Amino acid sequence: MRKELGTFILLVVLCVVLAILNPSFLAAANLQNLARLIGIYGIFSIGLGIVIITGGIDLSVGSVFALLGVLLSIFLVEYKLPAFVAIIAVIAITTLLGAVNGFLITKIKIQSFIVTLCGLLFYRGLARFIAGDETKGFGAAQGFETLQSLATGSVFGVPTPFIILIAISIVAWIVLHRSIFGRYLFAVGRNETAARYSGINSDLIVASAYVLSGFFAGIAGILLAFYTNSVSPSSHGNSYELYGIAAAVLGGCSLRGGSGSIIGILIGTALLQVLQNLVNLLGIPSSLNFAVMGVVILLGVIADQIFQRRQAAKIGK
Repeated sequence: MRKELGTFILLVVLCVVLAILNPSFLAAANLQNLARLIGIYGIFSIGLGIVIITGGIDLSVGSVFALLGVLLSIFLVEYKLPAFVAIIAVIAITTLLGAVNGFLITKIKIQSFIVTLCGLLFYRGLARFIAGDETKGFGAAQGFETLQSLATGSVFGVPTPFIILIAISIVAWIVLHRSIFGRYLFAVGRNETAARYSGINSDLIVASAYVLSGFFAGIAGILLAFYTNSVSPSSHGNSYELYGIAAAVLGGCSLRGGSGSIIGILIGTALLQVLQNLVNLLGIPSSLNFAVMGVVILLGVIADQIFQRRQAAKIGK
Protein backbone atom coordinates (compact mmCIF):
# COMPACT_ATOMS: atom_id res chain seq x y z
CA MET A 1 0.00 0.00 0.00
CA ARG A 2 3.01 2.32 0.32
CA LYS A 3 3.18 2.91 -3.43
CA GLU A 4 -0.55 3.57 -3.65
CA LEU A 5 -0.38 5.98 -0.71
CA GLY A 6 2.50 7.90 -2.28
CA THR A 7 0.62 8.20 -5.58
CA PHE A 8 -2.54 9.31 -3.78
CA ILE A 9 -0.65 12.04 -1.89
CA LEU A 10 0.85 13.21 -5.18
CA LEU A 11 -2.65 13.30 -6.71
CA VAL A 12 -4.04 15.39 -3.84
CA VAL A 13 -1.10 17.83 -3.97
CA LEU A 14 -1.46 18.17 -7.74
CA CYS A 15 -5.20 18.89 -7.44
CA VAL A 16 -4.60 21.54 -4.76
CA VAL A 17 -1.85 23.23 -6.80
CA LEU A 18 -3.95 23.18 -9.97
CA ALA A 19 -6.98 24.61 -8.13
CA ILE A 20 -4.81 27.46 -6.83
CA LEU A 21 -3.23 28.18 -10.21
CA ASN A 22 -6.52 27.98 -12.08
CA PRO A 23 -9.82 28.05 -10.12
CA SER A 24 -11.59 26.79 -13.27
CA PHE A 25 -10.34 23.34 -12.24
CA LEU A 26 -13.08 23.24 -9.58
CA ALA A 27 -15.83 24.29 -12.00
CA ALA A 28 -18.67 21.78 -12.14
CA ALA A 29 -18.36 21.32 -15.92
CA ASN A 30 -14.63 20.61 -15.69
CA LEU A 31 -15.02 18.16 -12.80
CA GLN A 32 -17.81 16.35 -14.65
CA ASN A 33 -15.71 16.01 -17.79
CA LEU A 34 -12.73 14.90 -15.70
CA ALA A 35 -14.85 12.22 -14.00
CA ARG A 36 -16.15 11.06 -17.38
CA LEU A 37 -12.62 10.63 -18.74
CA ILE A 38 -11.43 8.91 -15.57
CA GLY A 39 -14.35 6.50 -16.00
CA ILE A 40 -13.51 5.64 -19.61
CA TYR A 41 -9.75 5.37 -19.07
CA GLY A 42 -10.09 3.59 -15.75
CA ILE A 43 -12.17 0.73 -17.19
CA PHE A 44 -9.61 -0.39 -19.76
CA SER A 45 -6.71 0.43 -17.42
CA ILE A 46 -8.04 -2.20 -15.01
CA GLY A 47 -7.90 -4.76 -17.81
CA LEU A 48 -4.35 -3.74 -18.71
CA GLY A 49 -3.38 -3.81 -15.03
CA ILE A 50 -4.57 -7.41 -14.69
CA VAL A 51 -2.45 -8.38 -17.72
CA ILE A 52 0.58 -6.59 -16.25
CA ILE A 53 0.10 -8.40 -12.93
CA THR A 54 0.60 -11.70 -14.79
CA GLY A 55 3.86 -10.35 -16.22
CA GLY A 56 2.42 -9.62 -19.68
CA ILE A 57 1.63 -6.54 -21.74
CA ASP A 58 -1.15 -5.54 -24.14
CA LEU A 59 -0.28 -2.96 -26.78
CA SER A 60 -3.34 -3.51 -28.96
CA VAL A 61 -6.03 -1.72 -26.91
CA GLY A 62 -5.94 1.56 -28.85
CA SER A 63 -6.37 -0.23 -32.18
CA VAL A 64 -9.16 -2.34 -30.68
CA PHE A 65 -10.95 0.95 -29.92
CA ALA A 66 -10.66 1.98 -33.58
CA LEU A 67 -12.01 -1.37 -34.81
CA LEU A 68 -14.79 -1.40 -32.22
CA GLY A 69 -15.82 2.18 -33.02
CA VAL A 70 -16.05 1.46 -36.74
CA LEU A 71 -18.04 -1.75 -36.21
CA LEU A 72 -20.37 -0.14 -33.67
CA SER A 73 -21.16 2.70 -36.07
CA ILE A 74 -21.80 0.28 -38.93
CA PHE A 75 -24.00 -1.98 -36.77
CA LEU A 76 -26.13 0.90 -35.45
CA VAL A 77 -26.22 3.38 -38.32
CA GLU A 78 -25.92 1.24 -41.46
CA TYR A 79 -27.25 -2.19 -40.43
CA LYS A 80 -29.85 -0.71 -38.03
CA LEU A 81 -29.26 -3.48 -35.50
CA PRO A 82 -31.02 -3.15 -32.13
CA ALA A 83 -28.79 -1.33 -29.66
CA PHE A 84 -28.62 -4.33 -27.30
CA VAL A 85 -27.53 -6.65 -30.12
CA ALA A 86 -24.86 -4.20 -31.35
CA ILE A 87 -23.44 -3.79 -27.83
CA ILE A 88 -23.29 -7.54 -27.23
CA ALA A 89 -21.70 -8.08 -30.65
CA VAL A 90 -18.85 -5.59 -30.27
CA ILE A 91 -18.05 -6.66 -26.69
CA ALA A 92 -18.06 -10.30 -27.84
CA ILE A 93 -15.65 -9.38 -30.66
CA THR A 94 -13.20 -7.57 -28.38
CA THR A 95 -13.38 -10.40 -25.83
CA LEU A 96 -12.65 -12.89 -28.61
CA LEU A 97 -9.65 -10.81 -29.71
CA GLY A 98 -8.39 -10.99 -26.14
CA ALA A 99 -8.85 -14.77 -26.21
CA VAL A 100 -6.85 -14.96 -29.45
CA ASN A 101 -4.04 -12.98 -27.83
CA GLY A 102 -4.11 -15.34 -24.87
CA PHE A 103 -4.02 -18.42 -27.12
CA LEU A 104 -1.04 -17.17 -29.13
CA ILE A 105 0.86 -16.28 -25.96
CA THR A 106 0.15 -19.44 -23.96
CA LYS A 107 -0.15 -22.15 -26.62
CA ILE A 108 2.01 -20.92 -29.50
CA LYS A 109 4.44 -19.43 -26.93
CA ILE A 110 4.91 -16.07 -28.65
CA GLN A 111 5.95 -13.18 -26.41
CA SER A 112 3.06 -10.94 -25.37
CA PHE A 113 4.90 -7.87 -26.67
CA ILE A 114 5.09 -9.35 -30.19
CA VAL A 115 1.54 -10.71 -30.21
CA THR A 116 -0.09 -7.47 -29.09
CA LEU A 117 2.20 -5.32 -31.25
CA CYS A 118 0.99 -7.31 -34.27
CA GLY A 119 -2.56 -6.80 -32.98
CA LEU A 120 -1.94 -3.06 -32.77
CA LEU A 121 -1.04 -3.00 -36.45
CA PHE A 122 -3.58 -5.55 -37.67
CA TYR A 123 -6.67 -4.18 -35.90
CA ARG A 124 -5.88 -0.62 -36.96
CA GLY A 125 -5.40 -1.71 -40.57
CA LEU A 126 -8.59 -3.78 -40.46
CA ALA A 127 -10.55 -0.83 -39.08
CA ARG A 128 -9.27 1.41 -41.89
CA PHE A 129 -10.14 -1.23 -44.50
CA ILE A 130 -13.67 -1.84 -43.20
CA ALA A 131 -14.37 1.90 -42.97
CA GLY A 132 -12.77 2.62 -46.36
CA ASP A 133 -10.52 5.04 -44.45
CA GLU A 134 -13.56 7.24 -43.86
CA THR A 135 -14.64 8.74 -40.55
CA LYS A 136 -17.62 6.99 -38.99
CA GLY A 137 -20.07 8.48 -36.53
CA PHE A 138 -23.50 8.16 -34.95
CA GLY A 139 -25.21 11.27 -36.30
CA ALA A 140 -28.42 12.06 -34.45
CA ALA A 141 -28.41 8.56 -32.93
CA GLN A 142 -31.75 7.84 -34.58
CA GLY A 143 -33.09 4.55 -33.28
CA PHE A 144 -30.60 4.24 -30.41
CA GLU A 145 -31.12 7.50 -28.55
CA THR A 146 -31.44 5.68 -25.22
CA LEU A 147 -28.07 3.98 -25.67
CA GLN A 148 -26.36 7.25 -26.53
CA SER A 149 -28.03 8.96 -23.57
CA LEU A 150 -26.83 6.21 -21.22
CA ALA A 151 -23.27 6.32 -22.58
CA THR A 152 -22.94 10.11 -22.45
CA GLY A 153 -25.36 11.05 -19.70
CA SER A 154 -25.18 11.51 -15.93
CA VAL A 155 -26.99 10.27 -12.85
CA PHE A 156 -27.48 13.00 -10.22
CA GLY A 157 -24.63 14.91 -11.84
CA VAL A 158 -22.24 11.94 -11.86
CA PRO A 159 -21.24 10.86 -15.41
CA THR A 160 -22.36 7.37 -16.39
CA PRO A 161 -18.84 6.14 -17.31
CA PHE A 162 -17.63 7.00 -13.80
CA ILE A 163 -20.52 5.06 -12.24
CA ILE A 164 -19.75 2.08 -14.47
CA LEU A 165 -16.08 2.32 -13.44
CA ILE A 166 -17.00 2.22 -9.75
CA ALA A 167 -19.21 -0.86 -10.28
CA ILE A 168 -16.49 -2.64 -12.29
CA SER A 169 -13.83 -1.66 -9.74
CA ILE A 170 -15.79 -3.17 -6.85
CA VAL A 171 -16.20 -6.48 -8.68
CA ALA A 172 -12.58 -6.44 -9.91
CA TRP A 173 -11.30 -5.70 -6.38
CA ILE A 174 -13.20 -8.68 -4.97
CA VAL A 175 -11.97 -10.96 -7.76
CA LEU A 176 -8.36 -9.79 -7.63
CA HIS A 177 -7.88 -9.45 -3.87
CA ARG A 178 -10.42 -11.80 -2.31
CA SER A 179 -10.61 -14.82 -4.62
CA ILE A 180 -8.52 -17.87 -5.50
CA PHE A 181 -8.38 -16.68 -9.11
CA GLY A 182 -6.84 -13.41 -7.96
CA ARG A 183 -4.21 -15.23 -5.92
CA TYR A 184 -3.40 -17.33 -8.97
CA LEU A 185 -2.93 -14.18 -11.07
CA PHE A 186 -0.36 -12.84 -8.61
CA ALA A 187 1.33 -16.23 -8.26
CA VAL A 188 1.77 -16.59 -12.01
CA GLY A 189 3.10 -13.05 -12.25
CA ARG A 190 5.67 -13.60 -9.50
CA ASN A 191 6.96 -16.93 -10.78
CA GLU A 192 5.11 -18.78 -13.53
CA THR A 193 7.27 -21.90 -13.28
CA ALA A 194 6.75 -22.19 -9.53
CA ALA A 195 3.02 -21.59 -9.98
CA ARG A 196 2.85 -24.37 -12.57
CA TYR A 197 4.67 -26.82 -10.28
CA SER A 198 2.29 -25.95 -7.46
CA GLY A 199 -0.63 -27.15 -9.57
CA ILE A 200 -1.86 -23.87 -11.07
CA ASN A 201 -2.89 -23.99 -14.72
CA SER A 202 -0.74 -20.98 -15.58
CA ASP A 203 -1.69 -21.01 -19.28
CA LEU A 204 -5.37 -20.73 -18.41
CA ILE A 205 -4.72 -17.94 -15.89
CA VAL A 206 -2.60 -15.92 -18.34
CA ALA A 207 -5.09 -16.41 -21.17
CA SER A 208 -7.98 -15.34 -18.92
CA ALA A 209 -6.15 -12.08 -18.14
CA TYR A 210 -6.13 -11.19 -21.86
CA VAL A 211 -9.78 -12.19 -22.17
CA LEU A 212 -10.62 -9.79 -19.34
CA SER A 213 -8.53 -7.07 -20.97
CA GLY A 214 -10.50 -7.52 -24.20
CA PHE A 215 -13.80 -7.47 -22.32
CA PHE A 216 -12.99 -4.25 -20.45
CA ALA A 217 -11.65 -2.70 -23.66
CA GLY A 218 -15.01 -3.45 -25.25
CA ILE A 219 -16.94 -1.61 -22.54
CA ALA A 220 -14.55 1.35 -22.52
CA GLY A 221 -14.46 1.43 -26.33
CA ILE A 222 -18.24 1.84 -26.54
CA LEU A 223 -18.17 4.73 -24.06
CA LEU A 224 -15.24 6.33 -25.88
CA ALA A 225 -16.95 6.06 -29.28
CA PHE A 226 -20.06 7.84 -28.01
CA TYR A 227 -17.95 10.38 -26.13
CA THR A 228 -16.12 11.43 -29.28
CA ASN A 229 -19.18 10.80 -31.53
CA SER A 230 -16.70 10.49 -34.38
CA VAL A 231 -14.47 7.54 -35.21
CA SER A 232 -11.54 8.16 -37.54
CA PRO A 233 -10.05 4.67 -38.06
CA SER A 234 -6.55 6.06 -38.58
CA SER A 235 -6.41 7.97 -35.27
CA HIS A 236 -9.26 6.91 -32.97
CA GLY A 237 -7.82 5.49 -29.74
CA ASN A 238 -4.28 6.09 -30.95
CA SER A 239 -1.73 5.34 -28.16
CA TYR A 240 -4.47 4.86 -25.54
CA GLU A 241 -2.80 1.64 -24.45
CA LEU A 242 0.11 3.77 -23.21
CA TYR A 243 -2.22 5.71 -20.92
CA GLY A 244 -3.53 2.44 -19.49
CA ILE A 245 -0.03 1.05 -18.96
CA ALA A 246 1.08 4.32 -17.37
CA ALA A 247 -1.94 4.33 -15.03
CA ALA A 248 -1.22 0.73 -13.96
CA VAL A 249 2.49 1.41 -13.39
CA LEU A 250 1.74 4.59 -11.44
CA GLY A 251 -0.77 2.62 -9.38
CA GLY A 252 1.83 0.11 -8.26
CA CYS A 253 1.68 -2.59 -10.94
CA SER A 254 5.21 -3.85 -11.53
CA LEU A 255 6.14 -4.49 -15.16
CA ARG A 256 7.90 -7.61 -13.84
CA GLY A 257 4.51 -8.92 -12.78
CA GLY A 258 3.24 -10.18 -9.46
CA SER A 259 2.15 -6.91 -7.84
CA GLY A 260 -0.57 -4.32 -8.22
CA SER A 261 -3.99 -3.33 -6.95
CA ILE A 262 -7.31 -2.07 -8.28
CA ILE A 263 -7.23 0.96 -5.98
CA GLY A 264 -3.73 1.79 -7.21
CA ILE A 265 -4.83 1.59 -10.85
CA LEU A 266 -7.74 3.95 -10.13
CA ILE A 267 -5.42 6.44 -8.43
CA GLY A 268 -2.95 6.19 -11.32
CA THR A 269 -5.75 6.81 -13.84
CA ALA A 270 -6.98 9.85 -11.91
CA LEU A 271 -3.43 11.22 -11.65
CA LEU A 272 -2.88 10.95 -15.40
CA GLN A 273 -6.17 12.66 -16.20
CA VAL A 274 -5.44 15.48 -13.75
CA LEU A 275 -2.06 15.92 -15.44
CA GLN A 276 -3.85 16.13 -18.80
CA ASN A 277 -6.25 18.64 -17.29
CA LEU A 278 -3.29 20.65 -16.01
CA VAL A 279 -1.84 20.81 -19.53
CA ASN A 280 -5.15 22.11 -20.89
CA LEU A 281 -6.02 24.61 -18.13
CA LEU A 282 -2.54 26.11 -17.85
CA GLY A 283 -2.20 26.58 -21.60
CA ILE A 284 0.76 24.21 -21.89
CA PRO A 285 1.20 23.07 -25.54
CA SER A 286 -0.71 19.83 -26.10
CA SER A 287 2.31 18.53 -28.00
CA LEU A 288 3.89 17.98 -24.57
CA ASN A 289 1.22 15.44 -23.56
CA PHE A 290 3.31 12.47 -24.55
CA ALA A 291 6.42 14.00 -23.00
CA VAL A 292 4.58 14.31 -19.69
CA MET A 293 3.32 10.74 -19.97
CA GLY A 294 6.82 9.48 -20.78
CA VAL A 295 8.27 11.18 -17.72
CA VAL A 296 5.46 9.80 -15.56
CA ILE A 297 6.06 6.22 -16.75
CA LEU A 298 9.80 6.60 -16.22
CA LEU A 299 9.30 7.90 -12.68
CA GLY A 300 6.92 5.03 -11.98
CA VAL A 301 9.45 2.45 -13.16
CA ILE A 302 12.25 4.11 -11.14
CA ALA A 303 10.04 4.08 -8.03
CA ASP A 304 9.30 0.38 -8.66
CA GLN A 305 13.04 -0.37 -8.96
CA ILE A 306 13.75 1.39 -5.66
CA PHE A 307 10.86 -0.41 -3.96
CA GLN A 308 12.00 -3.81 -5.25
CA ARG A 309 15.55 -3.24 -4.05
CA ARG A 310 14.40 -2.21 -0.60
CA GLN A 311 12.20 -5.27 -0.38
CA ALA A 312 15.09 -7.50 -1.44
CA ALA A 313 17.37 -5.83 1.13
CA LYS A 314 14.84 -6.47 3.91
CA ILE A 315 14.50 -10.12 2.91
CA GLY A 316 18.31 -10.42 2.82
CA LYS A 317 18.53 -9.21 6.41
